[in-house]
Amino acid sequence: MFENSVPPGAAWLEIVSRSTLQAFSSAFCADPILEAVVVAEPALGVRAIYDFFRATRSMYEHIAFVHEIRSSTRACLEWEGVFQGESISGATILIFEASGGIERIRLFHFPHKQLNAFSAELGRRQSPKTASINPLSRSAV
Repeated sequence: MFENSVPPGAAWLEIVSRSTLQAFSSAFCADPILEAVVVAEPALGVRAIYDFFRATRSMYEHIAFVHEIRSSTRACLEWEGVFQGESISGATILIFEASGGIERIRLFHFPHKQLNAFSAELGRRQSPKTASINPLSRSAV
């Protein structure tokens, strides 16, 4: 059986760990979109997506990608982690344009209780700089 020596999600983790907007933006098409169940509206553009991941990456006590499926147009990454002392899991789907840039990200969190808690914490951490993130309000869930 073929075995890949690269851990699941390694390429994606490298992208979201980039320290500058310029370095981060090189992985994307001109007008990417982030759709996430923890926000009320999609994040539009590289800046909004960069701000989203800057706000969320320190929220997890632990996160690891456990499985990856890839084609020329998609990558599906399953992940598991800990948020506020409780298990959380989800899937990140990356959709690539013909030239290889990321054009859409779909991000899912489970279970529902943790989705709500994550969205609320994201709202608390939101600053004027990250205002484009639009966390779900408690009444919206």
